[in-house]
Amino acid sequence: MEVLGTKSDNFKVTLVDTGVDTKTAGRLQQVKKYIGNEDFMLTYGDGVCDVNIAELVNFHKQHKRIATVTAVSTANRFGGMELNEDCAVKEFKEKAKDESKWINGGFFVLKPEVFNYLEKDMTNMMWEDEPLENITNDNEMYAFRHTGFWKPMDALRDKLELEEMWKQGKAAWKKWS
Repeated sequence: MEVLGTKSDNFKVTLVDTGVDTKTAGRLQQVKKYIGNEDFMLTYGDGVCDVNIAELVNFHKQHKRIATVTAVSTANRFGGMELNEDCAVKEFKEKAKDESKWINGGFFVLKPEVFNYLEKDMTNMMWEDEPLENITNDNEMYAFRHTGFWKPMDALRDKLELEEMWKQGKAAWKKWS
């Protein structure tokens, strides 16, 4: 793909057709031949955020591990209540952000050594299952805490919210002009 007439940084983007039914670990396994010996970035492509890419990459380089995941803390989709024993409502919380719970934000920086965790047939394996569990068990993954904007597009509701933000010029993830 060639992008003409742009003043953006010179990024290398590789799109690989990995098959309709291949799961995430299998998709990653299939791009090995394009990676070479340099660190690379991986995203699922179904979420947006305003993560500072330079800070994420620097964090990855400083910790010298095979994988760095962007960790995000999300707002609960629903309000919460604390009840006492007889079911009286003690406290009501409306869609609070719980920063004690960090989740996989879907943006990774990886070393080529990650492919050592993808040696058997991964066609039907999710990246989040055995590969990430093994990387974690080997103490080869760090989390870059991102406290800025992050939103997945898992449902029609998410799509509509993101489209509305875009239309209103409030797309926090848009960092280019």
